[in-house]
Amino acid sequence: MTEPGPAAWPAAPIRTERLVLRQSEARDRAALVELFASPEVGTYIGGARPRDELERTMPEVPGRRPGFFVVDLDGAVIGIVTFDRRDPERPGPSRPDAGEAWLGYLLLPEAWGRGYAAEACAAALGWFAGAFPGEQVALCTQTANDRAMRLAAKLGFTEVERFEAYGAEQWFGVRSPVTPSGRVRAAVS
Repeated sequence: MTEPGPAAWPAAPIRTERLVLRQSEARDRAALVELFASPEVGTYIGGARPRDELERTMPEVPGRRPGFFVVDLDGAVIGIVTFDRRDPERPGPSRPDAGEAWLGYLLLPEAWGRGYAAEACAAALGWFAGAFPGEQVALCTQTANDRAMRLAAKLGFTEVERFEAYGAEQWFGVRSPVTPSGRVRAAVS
């Protein structure tokens, strides 16, 4: 998050049944280069980035910022989960009054199909709800990405709109915050 608000950062590691979500460290750099250079990972996000460019430009400690979690499985990095405020210059729905954080996640292909994305995102959303009570979270993905569409529904995101960007149809949804009573507040659209 560019403006962490009431949340302390770095967040304490978040432990799930199989994973640890934690702040990035220098030892994670090689795995993150691999993640961003993977053609499979890049399929729905505009393509892989050139490995030589990543090696040259990625900081020694990549992703060292509020809202950036490394997903660790048994001591090995398998992906990331992030929360970012949307850049107004980026293509997407025009919601100037919303200001919600956008959930993003990427996992290495060898980690796909095992439920790690759902586990990591659910844990990160739990952290976010505690750190930023009452705030909505948004998610955007290509409609062609069946796995991401299923995960969005599983995590409780509701479609707000579809739009064209980057040469493909995009899906935009929000997840309403949970109130202290445990009820989900209505989405603002």
